[in-house]
Amino acid sequence: MLSFVLLSTLLLFSPGAIAVPKPAVAPAGLSIPLVRRAPTPQDAKEWGAWAKNEKEKLTVKYGGTLPQKRSEGTNLMVNQDADSSYVGSLAIGTPPVSFDVILDTGSSDLWVVDTTCSTGCSRATVFDSVSSSTFQNLSQPFSIQYGSGAAAGSLGQDVVQMAGFSVPNQVFGAVNQVTSGLLNSPVSGLMGLAWETIASSGHTPFWQTLASSNAWTQPLMAFQLTRFINATNARPTEPGGSFTMGFVNSSLYTGNIDYQNLPATPTYWILEVSSISVQGSNVQIPTGSSANAAIDTGTTLVGGPSSAIQAIFAQIPGSQPGTGNWEGYYTYPCSTEVNVAISFGGPSWPVSPADFQLTQISSSQCVGAFFELSTGGSAPSWIVGDTFLKNVYSVFRYNPPSVGFAALSDTALSMNGVNAAAPTPTIGSISASATAGLGGNPSAASPGRSVSVVALVAATIIGVFLVLA
Repeated sequence: MLSFVLLSTLLLFSPGAIAVPKPAVAPAGLSIPLVRRAPTPQDAKEWGAWAKNEKEKLTVKYGGTLPQKRSEGTNLMVNQDADSSYVGSLAIGTPPVSFDVILDTGSSDLWVVDTTCSTGCSRATVFDSVSSSTFQNLSQPFSIQYGSGAAAGSLGQDVVQMAGFSVPNQVFGAVNQVTSGLLNSPVSGLMGLAWETIASSGHTPFWQTLASSNAWTQPLMAFQLTRFINATNARPTEPGGSFTMGFVNSSLYTGNIDYQNLPATPTYWILEVSSISVQGSNVQIPTGSSANAAIDTGTTLVGGPSSAIQAIFAQIPGSQPGTGNWEGYYTYPCSTEVNVAISFGGPSWPVSPADFQLTQISSSQCVGAFFELSTGGSAPSWIVGDTFLKNVYSVFRYNPPSVGFAALSDTALSMNGVNAAAPTPTIGSISASATAGLGGNPSAASPGRSVSVVALVAATIIGVFLVLA
């Protein structure tokens, strides 16, 4: 059969095998007329899009790489127990499972309770490592201490998603021991949003991996927090505002964002308290390192040096030092509307009298939300929590390392005290991702381990006033 095919082929291409007409002799060259196509762009915007497309096509054609696509995302938060804590949602594993976590700019570790948790985790959604095909057990112990308790377990690694972003190899704590009362349903854990340098695990936080890998449109994240502390009908969970990554929501603030650079190597989000006024009069406060304040979404109140807190309440007629469980706090007449404003080197930002009034303890006496705080070592002297942050739009910028504040818009203020269904944990589509370990602290600080500074507040925060650093 093979010989037959070969023979047929030879006959087909042999001269004279088949009589065919000979074509006319082709000319030595051909001329093809070219037509110039009119450009489609009509205006500057269209020309810009065309130019960008041309550049990207040529870059890819000749082996170059395009800049990584950047993105932005929003996470709607839950306001828990009348401003005690602010909760967002994330997803872990393959397939992804959603969890509610406290969003905390005062610490740097992510952890959730796992299936082996037996104390302090009732009614919480638990992480089941066996059900995730991408989970890796790092077989390393993990523990962290907060002002209102502690958590312990072991470190693992898995895909973590939040607000349209994903880190495929995020290290987190799978916790099996939680101090009773640290978590309130439906919360399953905590996401630290401070810098790697204070991570108890020694690993890069989720947010910092994204920021350092240029996954965000802008290298920043921002908060708008709602107020329910003065709402008589506040439920255990209410809408908490929004947390954005990669952009600022211009509908939630007015005017300019005033940025102040961090004074030293990034650890906590630290600013210097430059001035405080009470009822329109400035009070004397410590300077130098004693003016350093951690801007902390995971802390409910404001703690500061004893001399400064005493000076604040000295301007409020009828105020008295608290006793017993209220030691370190001050009482004052509930009939007094207290106006406090704080500056961090820029504008002076007022604190609503509703936020300054923590609670009423008698028919005439209320407790202030500023308390005496005694820290040690290199910990900041001030912890500025949600009592202040509910009054501003706050921005935490990766590069240059800084914190910015802006006045809340009417849109943001209109959300205070309005009952509505609290957001539920969601799993969204991923628009951008980054791999842990590609970036790093822009100041090249060495990773370290630290215990949260608000642990030093100890048990002075009682009841529903959850304090996490």
